[in-house]
Amino acid sequence: MPEDAERLACTPHPIDPRGFKRAALLPHGLTVEHIASAMEEFTLFLGYINQQLGTRGILRLEAMVMAANFSSIVGEFMVSTIPKYCVTLVKNRHHNGHPDLVPSGRFLNDAAQHADEGIEVKGSRYDRGWQGPNPEDTSLMVFVFDSNRPPDRPNGIAPRPFRFIKVIGARPLMADWRFSGRSETSRRTMTASVMESGFQKMEANWIYRDRQAIRRSLKGTAPP
Repeated sequence: MPEDAERLACTPHPIDPRGFKRAALLPHGLTVEHIASAMEEFTLFLGYINQQLGTRGILRLEAMVMAANFSSIVGEFMVSTIPKYCVTLVKNRHHNGHPDLVPSGRFLNDAAQHADEGIEVKGSRYDRGWQGPNPEDTSLMVFVFDSNRPPDRPNGIAPRPFRFIKVIGARPLMADWRFSGRSETSRRTMTASVMESGFQKMEANWIYRDRQAIRRSLKGTAPP
């Protein structure tokens, strides 16, 4: 029944403990264990929220919030939670500072408007082509996930639980970004996208892969 599927989707898919690459190269004292702990905490958080919403007949968070906003929630949660486990990194306290995480004690009040030390963190449903406001020469870590979106329910797409698909990270160079400008009449936000060269660097240094989800994707049976 649809109600049963919605209820089951309130509990995120568990992290695959065998999906972590212990040899992944991570900067500033960050470890695979720190990342795993933050991911586990997010699934607990989302499961609790969605289960409580479900008792009131309210849509799950990922099925209610705009897709880009939910991706931001994933990324911001990781930025706030990783320093809980990794004491050598802190959340950048500068408003809209870059990168998201900076080495603890490196900058005054742990605030940097723009620095080339630290890690920029993104949550994304997309396998590649991640965007930012500017090309950056700094470490980038992307948490790729699968979940429902707000249009799914009216379009008849079945409920499914949130799932981390993979985590990848490396330090793309300026040459690994493509800047997309805009015309004088356009109001589109200017962005920069990670090109194939940057994607390959990050993919080579993968940190986590949900092996079941990856196999389904390769077979062309991954959920939409």
